[in-house]
Amino acid sequence: MSPRLVLASASPRRRELLALLGLEFSVRPVDLDERALAGEAPAAHVRRLAREKAAAAAGEGELVLAADTVVAVDGEILGKPSDAAEARRMLARLSGRTHEVFTGVALRQGGAAPREAVAVARTAVRFAALTGAEIDWYVASGEPFDKAGAYAIQGLGALLVEEIEGNYTNVVGLPLPATRRLFGELGLELRELSRRP
Repeated sequence: MSPRLVLASASPRRRELLALLGLEFSVRPVDLDERALAGEAPAAHVRRLAREKAAAAAGEGELVLAADTVVAVDGEILGKPSDAAEARRMLARLSGRTHEVFTGVALRQGGAAPREAVAVARTAVRFAALTGAEIDWYVASGEPFDKAGAYAIQGLGALLVEEIEGNYTNVVGLPLPATRRLFGELGLELRELSRRP
């Protein structure tokens, strides 16, 4: 019998991506301090948080999937904007240049001897050069809030993105190829957990 799958995230984007695979899962978000440690690089930051989230949500006989995504420019992590002014500043900083999106993913199988597999995915994203009016319009849409880097590539934010190099689902918030590999590392077949034929 397959272990119960738990998504340790409140992200609707991650839920949608897992549902797209036909997986049955429950949602159990965890509330952690997501601030970066002093001198912590973006890749190390998302890796640590994904592991901590998976451990915090883990239950006996469960398979917990956790992820954390950040946008980084010039090595600096841009989190979720706290207000419209911060969203405008972030978007102005991303305008006309390339930034990186990092997602850490952790898969933890609970039990007497817990097992864990962790991966980090990176995608380069090039933004269009945005006018102040375009930034104001996008911020007024409400979409930048609760989004790392103040944009959502799967929404109106797609209008701002000129090009990506790497995996698209990583920018959405859950890199599916990396997720499939993690299941394999724990000796599980993702397709066997799917309801789809």
